[in-house]
Amino acid sequence: MALFRLHITLPDRPGSLGAVASAIGFAGGDIRGLVVVKSEEGKGYDDITVAIPGSDPTDLVQVLSDIGGVEVISVMPVN
Repeated sequence: MALFRLHITLPDRPGSLGAVASAIGFAGGDIRGLVVVKSEEGKGYDDITVAIPGSDPTDLVQVLSDIGGVEVISVMPVN
């Protein structure tokens, strides 16, 4: 499994983080770390470290981007 750190924004409302976590699991990923960076103007900013099968996070990014209000700002490999 490959590790990636995702920097995302999501709506700052109940259930948003749960939807993101469910989508990561649906895509076959495993959350290894989560940091809530900040919340402002109705958005939460989080860094999520995820282990995924294979080495290409494209499918995971697409699944997350399909969630209303979620934006993947950056994806960085973790060594």
